[in-house]
Amino acid sequence: MPAPKDGPLLDDAAGRLIRPYTVSGGRTRPTTALDLLSLVMATGSVPQTHLGPEHALALGLCDGPTSVAEISAHLRLPAVVTKVLLSDLVDCGAVTARAPRCHDSPTDRSLLEAVLDGLRRRL
Repeated sequence: MPAPKDGPLLDDAAGRLIRPYTVSGGRTRPTTALDLLSLVMATGSVPQTHLGPEHALALGLCDGPTSVAEISAHLRLPAVVTKVLLSDLVDCGAVTARAPRCHDSPTDRSLLEAVLDGLRRRL
């Protein structure tokens, strides 16, 4: 059998060794509300419950604030599976999650003027 590539989840010849629904235990809904742009960061707390290797891989990606989308891409897992894994880590206190920062008004005039000024300078 060829050596695993990119960790325990992938194999050169066989591809993905574990199906995504197995990784999440068949769950499709996270217990924590996470957006693709939510930022997740490790707390430094060691989980008291036994978690799988995928949880450990996800936790290792959370040294600094990292988006759910970025973690999902690194793990090569669907976003919903990644959200389930990360919500498990939030539930046991190993990571914190915060919603992305948004402006109160998506059509903030000062923001639109700054973008327009920037575009004019480039022309």
